[in-house]
Amino acid sequence: MGCPLCHFEFMSNDPEKCKQFYGDVFGWEFNDTSMSDYTLINTGSDPGGGLMKRPDEAPSPCMYAYYLVDNIAETVRKIKDAGGTIHHEETEIPNVGWFAIAGDSEGITFGLFKNK
Repeated sequence: MGCPLCHFEFMSNDPEKCKQFYGDVFGWEFNDTSMSDYTLINTGSDPGGGLMKRPDEAPSPCMYAYYLVDNIAETVRKIKDAGGTIHHEETEIPNVGWFAIAGDSEGITFGLFKNK
């Protein structure tokens, strides 16, 4: 069995409020990065997460689960063959890896990630 959950990501209307909430509730730590307003979330164990301001194309605040894959292009093909959709094509994260955003056959959105 492969493709474990490797990362989660909040897209928030108010990232500071989101940090406060999850910090108060779960004691999570937040570390801002140099990646244009992206914050890494340390939950104390794997997987860790990320937090960003909700982009305009996202219909509402949300959380994505990212699954670790060996080959994004092949996984994208399998998603399409199984009746899913691709919302964001494979994109490089410099010095980190690659990601894509997909939807399953019911429209549930999730991410794919491949390490560099």
